[in-house]
Amino acid sequence: MNILSFDIEEWYLRKMRYGDAFNKYDVFDSYLNQILDALEQRGMKGTFFCVGGMATDFPEVVRRIAQHGHEIGCHSNQHTWLNKMTYEEVKEDTRMAVDALEQCVGKKVKSYRAPAFSIGESNPWAFEILSACGITRDASVYPAARDFGGFKVFGHKKPVCVEYKGTKIKEFPICTISLMGKELAYSGGGYFRFFPLGFIQKQMKNADYAMTYFHINDLVQEMNGVMSKEAYENYFKEPGTLLNRYKRYVKSNLGKKSAFDKLMKLIKTTDFVNIEEADSLISWDEQPVVIL
Repeated sequence: MNILSFDIEEWYLRKMRYGDAFNKYDVFDSYLNQILDALEQRGMKGTFFCVGGMATDFPEVVRRIAQHGHEIGCHSNQHTWLNKMTYEEVKEDTRMAVDALEQCVGKKVKSYRAPAFSIGESNPWAFEILSACGITRDASVYPAARDFGGFKVFGHKKPVCVEYKGTKIKEFPICTISLMGKELAYSGGGYFRFFPLGFIQKQMKNADYAMTYFHINDLVQEMNGVMSKEAYENYFKEPGTLLNRYKRYVKSNLGKKSAFDKLMKLIKTTDFVNIEEADSLISWDEQPVVIL
């Protein structure tokens, strides 16, 4: 089972950080439209996790995705990482985001992904909040260590039921592989840009479950610049040293020139479902329950 998902935030984050840039919006629109057209040709649907700010500031983008029949999921309200917020802050952020998206598309939002997979060992209470906001499916767990957290003790790389204080949610974690002594993702983000397409296709073919996650900005061939110290610290909530900012610059630009063509080839050669479809195909009574 290969699941196709996108995290949609670029329009909103560009506006919040730098102000309106319509030429940049046109670039994002162009890449999104090509993706929607490619999926239309294959008759496949994806889950598009949108920040709430997209629904309020760029509703036409969210509606365009929904009108093509894709699932609209929630990706927080302003793309603030959940492990950087308090319980009450996450509660309000999630409520606002879900409400904005539902008002935008006129349909219940049931799937969620935290920015940067920021649900982990320090904040399992986030599942309680998601459930209270009507979320039944989550795709926030990165079941290994990573730069900004991860969930090292999660113990599962396939769909499971998560239970926290009596609350249950269906979890669709990121899939990882063991490589050079580390657990690494391969099917999205910078990992997708780094690994050769043939390697990615082989891993997906040999796996029973693969979760992809793509960002429009990862596919735009234009290179990202080095972030300012202020912008880095506001976003990553850590010291904006030159080393940290340069490492982020390298990671955000690695493989960008070929990423879009690689994705188009993957869509043409691989069968995908979205999270909503995957939910209906899984026998949940037979899946493990992870009690947190």
